[in-house]
Amino acid sequence: MQLNINGTDCELNFGVQFVRELDKVAGMELSIQGQNHNFGMGLVKTLPALQGFDPAVLSDVVYCACWPNKKRPSRKDVDAFIDDQNTDLEQVFKDVLVEMKNANGVKLATKNLQA
Repeated sequence: MQLNINGTDCELNFGVQFVRELDKVAGMELSIQGQNHNFGMGLVKTLPALQGFDPAVLSDVVYCACWPNKKRPSRKDVDAFIDDQNTDLEQVFKDVLVEMKNANGVKLATKNLQA
């Protein structure tokens, strides 16, 4: 899947590295004896909000899925893309969800969380 963000075509990839990136942004962190530990769960937390059309979550998902691009768009660029009146936001949500349902790395989690 590609999106044009800030004049640059960006390839979105929803594989294992996407899940790792999402865990950094939306994962569950616990502080144990003063040390922070990331326990993942970013995908589990994100999917219901994405299905509820949460634009902040969409921004996180798009940003994380842009990980393979040489020039990764900034968080600010992704937010501006989502806020742009010319962006068909409903279609972006639908396309992202379809891509996630088909991506081998996340399709099982996507299917199970929809059940």
